Amino acid sequence: MNLILLGPPGAGKGTQAKRLAEKYGLVQLSTGDMLRAECKSGSELGCKAQAIMDQGHLVPDDIMIDLIAARIDHLAGHGFILDGFPRTVPQAVALDDMLAKKGLKLDRVIELTVDEAALIDRLAGRFTCAKCGTSYHDRYHRTKVAGVCDVCGSHDFIRRADDKPETVKARFAAYRQQTAPILPYYKTKGILRQVDGMVDIDDVRGAIEKVISGP
Repeated sequence: MNLILLGPPGAGKGTQAKRLAEKYGLVQLSTGDMLRAECKSGSELGCKAQAIMDQGHLVPDDIMIDLIAARIDHLAGHGFILDGFPRTVPQAVALDDMLAKKGLKLDRVIELTVDEAALIDRLAGRFTCAKCGTSYHDRYHRTKVAGVCDVCGSHDFIRRADDKPETVKARFAAYRQQTAPILPYYKTKGILRQVDGMVDIDDVRGAIEKVISGP
């Protein structure tokens, strides 16, 4: 089984992908994680990708296709869940071509639909403990003691550059302009399904599982 989860930034694609991977024995291919790992490595490719993401722009197609193709080659026959890719029609076409050459295909493309204004508010307030990685939010999940991590007691926190309000808005604009047009592409293929991404996490998972098990 090979799946794609679509939706704007912060829709919960990563969370749902991890749960589905555990239940169905699939491998989660998160382009965000792959890109962050590449950026952390300090490679020329990573530095280039980091600069692009910090500006709220999309990483070039050739970089993403190369990363994903390499990962698929090491799946040893396991199915996969693509989280964060494709983002444009050319990427969708390139992905189909790449999979066809490997004798593979997509079984379902699932879009998590969201309320954009509410999601921007959710993303813009996120911050993380620099020491243990615990996630917080300015409004919805504050630390019990201001400036102190609930888990490890650290006073150091970080905010992702791409979670800044102006960057989040740019990412949404990019989604509307470039990614949304791929929905008709997959609808024509008969594999697109939509799930409400604003409900409880467990309800989202249940809806996705019904899609997977349905016709």
